[in-house]
Amino acid sequence: MKPLKDEKILLAHGSGGRLSHDLVEKGFLPAFDNPLLSKLDDSAIFEAKGRLAFTTDSYIVTPIFFPGGDIGKLAVCGTVNDLSMSGAIPLYLSLSFIIEEGFLLTDLVKIVTSIKEAAEEAGVKVVTGDTKVVNRGSADKLFINTAGVGIVPDGVHISGSNARAGDRVILSGPIGDHGIAVMSEREGLKFASPVKSDCSPLNKLVAEMLEASGEIHSLRDPTRGGLASTLNEFAMQSQVGILIHEDMIPVRDEVRAACEMLGFDPLHVANEGRLVAVVAPDDAERVVERMRQNKYGTEAAIIGEVREEHPGRVVMRTRLGASRIVDMLVGELLPRIC
Repeated sequence: MKPLKDEKILLAHGSGGRLSHDLVEKGFLPAFDNPLLSKLDDSAIFEAKGRLAFTTDSYIVTPIFFPGGDIGKLAVCGTVNDLSMSGAIPLYLSLSFIIEEGFLLTDLVKIVTSIKEAAEEAGVKVVTGDTKVVNRGSADKLFINTAGVGIVPDGVHISGSNARAGDRVILSGPIGDHGIAVMSEREGLKFASPVKSDCSPLNKLVAEMLEASGEIHSLRDPTRGGLASTLNEFAMQSQVGILIHEDMIPVRDEVRAACEMLGFDPLHVANEGRLVAVVAPDDAERVVERMRQNKYGTEAAIIGEVREEHPGRVVMRTRLGASRIVDMLVGELLPRIC
């Protein structure tokens, strides 16, 4: 291969021939090398005992570099977090790259490095993958598809259908950072205080929460559709009502100001490093205290409770003491946000 600073992706990089092998061996293997991947077989073979969790996702965010992350970090964190929301311990990832002809190899190296760093932080291994190259104009720079496998420990039974009346609703930190960070980069918006994406792996935070309580009933990361959509999913799946309190929901001042300027509701803005937990009332304070000891949960807060009233609905008590229905996001607020 020529020096990376001079090279762009060619259609031949997706041909399966010499350039494809060079790209894999020089572009991917040094970052992800491990015994399962280095065999370069058509599939990775590994041993697993117990219940498995399996997830898949695709990442089409634009721009691919944004404050606080990039499409590579996002792909790892999003997949790790999806596994973690079932209480699973993430183990292995697959990565498939769809690359537009002409994409800079220097940018690909940056993204691969970001993937490596995120995977190392999360303690997961990339064990298989694929690369395809499409004609210039047939894609937008780079898309990434992932799959993830994890082990669910004995005694862990977490589902959006497990919320019970009396449970407390916990949020791990301020909402809206990711959506506003991506939108500001895309549209060239400048704020007095820069907004960075909250993109981060949450598996270790979840593990610590499970150590603190065996009564975590539901978990979810409020990505597309934001906090409002996640809470509505819980309410519908469990056929319960959920009451949240506006003054208890953390939102950074700069995010709130950006939402007001753009006409967005922070409850509908995407997050990539936050989780929502539904926890038995006797354990909620203990779980929050444990979360605050983790760098990704320092601002964790109880924001509401589960009720028998208005099943399938989410209601918010406003700062003025009034109540309003909080609906799921309708339509597309921020396209290509993840």
